[in-house]
Amino acid sequence: MSTDPRVALQALVSSFEEHLSAIASRRGESDTSVESAFFSIADAFEEYEDALYEAYGEVTPLELYDDAADDEDGEEDGRTAAQA
Repeated sequence: MSTDPRVALQALVSSFEEHLSAIASRRGESDTSVESAFFSIADAFEEYEDALYEAYGEVTPLELYDDAADDEDGEEDGRTAAQA
């Protein structure tokens, strides 16, 4: 079953809003709600990309940040995943 790109886009926007709320109400450096919201953005973005491609054969000009790949390449900039 395919997802309507507009529905996927709204879910992506909502995940950004949840991320902002989690950051604004952070309860310490290791607040798991911030990390959870971070990964929710990634999941929603992938869902949007898939829906967009399936419906229109198009993608966004964006890529998900993969800190593991940067670690292997020696390009780590010192930011945590939540800061990227």
